[in-house]
Amino acid sequence: MAEQNIYDNEAFFENFRSSRSNEANFNDCIETPILFSMLPDLREKEILDIGCGMGQHAKQYAEMGAASVLGIDISEKMLEYAKAHNSAEHVDYRRMSMEDIGTINRQFDLVTSSLVFDYAEDFGGLMQKIHGLLKDGAAFVFSMSHPIVTAWDGVYDRYTRTETGERLYANLRNYCKEGLRKVDWVVNGYECYHRTVSTLINSLIKAGFVIEECQEAHISDEMRERYPALFGGTIHRPEFIFFRCRKHS
Repeated sequence: MAEQNIYDNEAFFENFRSSRSNEANFNDCIETPILFSMLPDLREKEILDIGCGMGQHAKQYAEMGAASVLGIDISEKMLEYAKAHNSAEHVDYRRMSMEDIGTINRQFDLVTSSLVFDYAEDFGGLMQKIHGLLKDGAAFVFSMSHPIVTAWDGVYDRYTRTETGERLYANLRNYCKEGLRKVDWVVNGYECYHRTVSTLINSLIKAGFVIEECQEAHISDEMRERYPALFGGTIHRPEFIFFRCRKHS
């Protein structure tokens, strides 16, 4: 399969940019706070951010004291936005697919990634490449869509609801059937790869990582009550899964 570049689709990019501009969104209210809580001290660290997108994290890493940040992404639209709005001293943006990171001729103190590995066809191979880019003892912190979420194949509704639309529970189907998912979400034929939790864990172990922490997405009851249409389903399932790993010293 060709490397996916969904964010250069105009409709998908505009939907993403619009959602990030809202005060309440899944990235800023759930994903980023958890991801950042798992980061080590960034002062004087050399960092690789895989799938840097619009560059918000890369710029924040620089502001948190990183010595250098290399942000890579396959999307020209994302990188154009990053360079225009999130440029900073010690931050370099480069167009590159995550499959090609083995061509980077340097090692890092930290590798991060936010919600990108859903698009990786060979997750295990990618983890091995990342392991090779880390210095001994360095950390690897990333988020992905939770396997409960990526199991969705578009055939059935994500939730069973009451007549008034209230979510009663999340539906789960074909969880144990791993592989490519093609669904209609924002655009027709959106693609991602589904893997079980055990596959994610075992791929990290096989690549040589020590798993130090794992979290699942969570949000406060107060936020669910304030934005029920947006966050109402978070009581039934976690949207994201997070790992902090380390390369053996």
